[in-house]
Amino acid sequence: MRNFITLTLLLAGLTAGAQNHIPGKIHFGLVYPLSTNGTHAPLDTNNFSINLIGGVSAAERGAAFAGLSNVVLNDVTGTLFAGFSNHVKKTVNGALFAGFANTYGGGKGPAFAGFANVASGEVKGAQFAGFANIAKAVNGTQVGGFINVAKDIKGAQFAGFANVAKDVSVSQVGGFANVAKDVKGSQFAGFINIAKNVKGVQVAGFMNIADSSDCPIGIINIIKHGEKSIGVSIDENQTTMLSFRSGGKVLYGIIGVGYNFKNDDAVYAAEAGLGAHFFTSNSFRLNTELIASSLTDFEDGDYFKSSFRLMPALKLTSFLEIFAGPSLNFITINTAEGEKLTKKYLKKWPGEDDEDFKGLYLGYTGGIHVKF
Repeated sequence: MRNFITLTLLLAGLTAGAQNHIPGKIHFGLVYPLSTNGTHAPLDTNNFSINLIGGVSAAERGAAFAGLSNVVLNDVTGTLFAGFSNHVKKTVNGALFAGFANTYGGGKGPAFAGFANVASGEVKGAQFAGFANIAKAVNGTQVGGFINVAKDIKGAQFAGFANVAKDVSVSQVGGFANVAKDVKGSQFAGFINIAKNVKGVQVAGFMNIADSSDCPIGIINIIKHGEKSIGVSIDENQTTMLSFRSGGKVLYGIIGVGYNFKNDDAVYAAEAGLGAHFFTSNSFRLNTELIASSLTDFEDGDYFKSSFRLMPALKLTSFLEIFAGPSLNFITINTAEGEKLTKKYLKKWPGEDDEDFKGLYLGYTGGIHVKF
């Protein structure tokens, strides 16, 4: 205790001497109220602060350093550095750096935190956090290791797991999910995107959900004002598929299961892919599709096919269309049965030294769609 009192008196003397040469208040301390500002610290505005554990001030007009936490009861113009957390009741015009968390009323400038940044008002700048960023509105960027949450964001959100916002003007990029009301930009998610109105592109590893979205890219797209259909098709290898197609006015996703009537063993089929509508009129359109499909007996052997299909479609009614057209197919197989499915190849690469047989050939697909 005697050593601390001596240190405090020494700091006070040094500070008094420094303030004779440097305009503005300089603040040194251990933890409130053991500092050069004493119990008056919550009423003081400092130009420079160093607190070994934690400090309290009315405002900061320069740099402030704390081993544990900085607490500012009004606003900050400058930069706060804290080993654990910074807490600013009003706005920050500068930057915040904290090992764990920053809480503030908003302002201009970036905030960096090992765990979370939480702003109760508008942020003009960026938030970077190891776990979460939360703000009322952001004019800039949020980058969170797990989640970002904002009411309105004029910029981009990047999160390892999910982004949540009401209105987005640029993009959301989430490792698992994005959720928004109106998006004037794009959504990119590893699994699912959810929005009301999207004026841009939705790209999801599995599913997109929206009221309106003309360009969803996902296996399943539940678009309220879009198109969904159930279709039955057959190809050159007598593989019959029952498929679900869903999407917007232009892009759509495909997922299906089926059965091959030509094979004896690998008869169970599955497919997934993406498609696009072109030259749409009241009675005709051209459907183009990229498909990955497989045949299996759930035991031994592999048959994988990648296809590009051009399928002119004739609309018989508002809900019924028939289609047929050519396809360009590339197969990778390791069974004699799979190789014999196709008689003529444009190019083939026989398997050698345990390598799979590969072949390129022309085929066809035809069928019927029931739209709803």
